[in-house]
Amino acid sequence: MNSRTKTGLEILQVAAGLGILGDVLLRQMPWGLNVLLFNLAFAVGLVLLLRRHAPERLTGQTYGLLGALVFFASMFVWRDAIQLRIADTFAIIVILGVLFLPTLKISAKIAGVLQYAIGVIWAGINSAFAPFAILASDIQWTEMHASGWRKHLMSAVRGVFIAAPLILIFGALFMAADAVYEGWIKSVLNIDFENLFSHGVIFGIFAWLTAGYFRGAVFAGVAETQAETRPVGSVPFSSAEVSTQTESSPMMKVRDDSGEHPVTLPNDASVVEHINISDPPNAEAETRAEASVPGNTSDPKKNPWSWANIDNSFVPGFTLGTVEVGVILGLLNLLFLSFVIVQVRYLFGGFELVQNTPDFKLAEYARRGFGELVAVAFIVLPVLLGGHWLLKKDKPAAAKLFRILAGVQIVLLFVIMASAVQRLVILTGPLGYGMTTIRLYPLIFMSWLAIVFVLFAGTVLRGARQYFAWGALWSAFFVLGSTHVLNPDKFIVETNIALMNQGREFDAWYNSQLSDDAFPPLWESFGSLNEKEQQIVARRFAERYCQKQEEQDLRSWNFSRSNATKSLFENNEFVAAFGGCSGRIPAYRLQQ
Repeated sequence: MNSRTKTGLEILQVAAGLGILGDVLLRQMPWGLNVLLFNLAFAVGLVLLLRRHAPERLTGQTYGLLGALVFFASMFVWRDAIQLRIADTFAIIVILGVLFLPTLKISAKIAGVLQYAIGVIWAGINSAFAPFAILASDIQWTEMHASGWRKHLMSAVRGVFIAAPLILIFGALFMAADAVYEGWIKSVLNIDFENLFSHGVIFGIFAWLTAGYFRGAVFAGVAETQAETRPVGSVPFSSAEVSTQTESSPMMKVRDDSGEHPVTLPNDASVVEHINISDPPNAEAETRAEASVPGNTSDPKKNPWSWANIDNSFVPGFTLGTVEVGVILGLLNLLFLSFVIVQVRYLFGGFELVQNTPDFKLAEYARRGFGELVAVAFIVLPVLLGGHWLLKKDKPAAAKLFRILAGVQIVLLFVIMASAVQRLVILTGPLGYGMTTIRLYPLIFMSWLAIVFVLFAGTVLRGARQYFAWGALWSAFFVLGSTHVLNPDKFIVETNIALMNQGREFDAWYNSQLSDDAFPPLWESFGSLNEKEQQIVARRFAERYCQKQEEQDLRSWNFSRSNATKSLFENNEFVAAFGGCSGRIPAYRLQQ
């Protein structure tokens, strides 16, 4: 059994274990502790396989990304907001893709945004299709020694596969022939086949995808890497050559160690004959052994193509020179500048401007403007990245002009982003309409964009583009982690309750529909709500109380849900008075 077969079998074993864990843990909803346990087992399995078969890929970057993966998986245990859970899932998928970059001979630290996307796609392709390679080519089934219990086991498996269809056919006929026998068979084989099928499907999906990912992480690029590490010009020895070398005399070994080797001249000529031969006019230099004579540099060989060397050379017709850069970014900067100049009083006019402008409503001013300005900030980033990537390499003037115009555009963009934040402050302030998720999360996203543009100016515009994507990735992780600390749903409810205490209307239905992260401030301020608002919130409490009676499973444990469950169960009489598990509030109460 060769090493590749052993590695393939180990991958299948680890994947089968994770398939069982996936079926046992992740079939339970809603997700919580089970996500952390599964991802922790996944990370441990990947580290063990890489340590045994590809230790060169266990770098500090790998451990850092795996740590981030476990961190975002642990957030399923801490927070309950669906937006955060979606963001955590997306972060885990991105991390799995970035972890795959070494298989493409790309260092994650100096890779680009496009290469990160390629890593995610390549990881997905391997997860879906690499198991075929494990079963068909990696594992040499014919080389596996069938002896002892293995031989009998394989024979038994073959016998079961042959007998199974016959048993099904004859069994069905016997059951159709006798009702008593049919009843006895059904009582003996009292199996929930639908439930069994669901277990098999979930196990198969997780085992299959895990095996494909591990196969790509361990095997992909290994052969090429080994070939590249062989000294240039070396040729693998055959067994006969090896035996001849081992049987060589001590003098031959001294010659090999000293580097003295026999010199062979063209046409087996002697040294004197070779010196006396005159070279013909315009004769081409003969091919010599590497490092003996410097090669002809007039026709250098092109470097082989790889994902690590993606540039704009394969789209020469779409590269940008000095004129193109000046026209494109110049026009965009003029547009941005015109918006800032013409709208300066609207950008920073504040609530007083809204009050003094006829037929100009606060909702139109703040809500509409905020969304459009966030979209502008988001679109500028790929425009600048793509424009820099398309710059002509032989035009340093174009690169210099790009740095100047891009810097101006970033400054103008920060002014526009400040305007967007100011509009949101008005919309959610004491005279506004309160805080919601669709207002808070875009603000957080724009905060991350501000960090990204600072990184862009400090890396891309200073000639260090290779560090931009790595910095942007970890800044996204930092912002997402900080968002978990902020606890958005709780922050939204606390903000809206504070506005209610200042005289603003409180949307009880919306705030009660938020996740269990928002439960503590809503529960504590229940007494300060009016009767109608209390009835709306109580109905939601009753619904949660009934749901949590059905969710008492350790696999779904979550900190926020656990605290909410504890409070509701300790005050179940209070919840039951407003409808209990029926989830209904008496009609007369709503009419009062």
